[in-house]
Amino acid sequence: MSLATILTADRTELLATTSVALILISLFTNDFLPQVSTVGISCLLLTALLHSSAHWQIIQKKQWRVYASLTGVFLLHLVAGLNTSEANRAAFWADVQHQLPFLVLPVAFWLLPPLSSQTLRRFYLLFYYLVVLSALGSTGYYLLHAAEINQLYYQSQIMPTVPDYIRFSLMVTLAITIGGLFLINNVVNGRHRLAVLLATAFLILYLYLLSVRSGLVAFNVLGIVTLLLCLVKRYYHQALSIGVLLLVLPFLSFWCFPTFHNKYYNTKDDVGRVEEVSSANNFSLVGRVYSYKVGLQIAQAHPFVGVSKADMQDEIATYYKADFPDIEPSAYLLPHNQFLYCLVAFGEFGLLIFIGCFYYPLFWSRTKTAPLLIAQYIIISLSFLVEYTLDQKNQTGLLFTLLFLLLPLNGLMSPARSEVGWRPS
Repeated sequence: MSLATILTADRTELLATTSVALILISLFTNDFLPQVSTVGISCLLLTALLHSSAHWQIIQKKQWRVYASLTGVFLLHLVAGLNTSEANRAAFWADVQHQLPFLVLPVAFWLLPPLSSQTLRRFYLLFYYLVVLSALGSTGYYLLHAAEINQLYYQSQIMPTVPDYIRFSLMVTLAITIGGLFLINNVVNGRHRLAVLLATAFLILYLYLLSVRSGLVAFNVLGIVTLLLCLVKRYYHQALSIGVLLLVLPFLSFWCFPTFHNKYYNTKDDVGRVEEVSSANNFSLVGRVYSYKVGLQIAQAHPFVGVSKADMQDEIATYYKADFPDIEPSAYLLPHNQFLYCLVAFGEFGLLIFIGCFYYPLFWSRTKTAPLLIAQYIIISLSFLVEYTLDQKNQTGLLFTLLFLLLPLNGLMSPARSEVGWRPS
């Protein structure tokens, strides 16, 4: 019996489904069980390699550019080794290992046949309900410790979430988008439709209860984009409903959610302390501002190829000591902006390569209908402005970013079998 006979299309899809499901679950387990993502990614690559070798064909062969562009992000990190000092060679190889999903996942998705619409919908629903369950757990914890957590919001701290609150707020925003699109496209019916409607409404309220700036900004920007699209298509009633919702939610949350109220005044206090250098030791927003200042200074000193990612920590410490001695070493921050981070690490050439590689799939899809792809790019791009999302020590941000670019891209590919109904993309 040949490998092609054993690895039929249905079995290949089953193996791929299991692998991707493990990666989705790993988004919520990476803090305490990082091996789950490793197993999922390894199984997906193995499935892809076995399938391509068994059938001697790559159905998505002509689409190699869109996948190769994402692998360019990995190659950028790899080439940075040429500019890394010998003392930080171990940190360089650790970074290469950290960025491996940018090599492995695009290759695996390219080698595999496009997944069925049903499988793609199941992936989104799995992620959606994992977010809902995590949000319910977080809300329950808040209700049991409300007074204590409300006070923490005055101190730039947030209620516990799984995963960490910044990444989770972005996931909640994407989950709200998924819920809305599944309702609009009639993917769910009957009681399931009611459950998704109620769960999506809960997630919107939870996002304001959580009160993480990244998630709130992404949600409101997506809301404004949706409003504008409704106006262009002359869906005036829907546009009015969205506009009222976006205006009412902040005021309602200010009066109903102590977390939102306290976060507002905490942010206001943070902004007022930006001119006090020593405030960077205790206030997160002030610390980020000075991370930008230091990052820009390093970028000006090393404009073309940067200082390499592995050497960045040492270089930043030098500049902090020289220019901002009032800031303690424990408060030294890497540039909290993905674009500035890449500029410091890889220089102007590296930043241009990163932008070209990372955003090429969006350019490629410009003539297609891809709401989930566009939503993910908006969410992640906004997070890039205040975080180095792809380079955090935990891989959650990287995997969340990459997987929810690859899944809608897969949805844009033509499946081998004819299908009816909405194909998530």
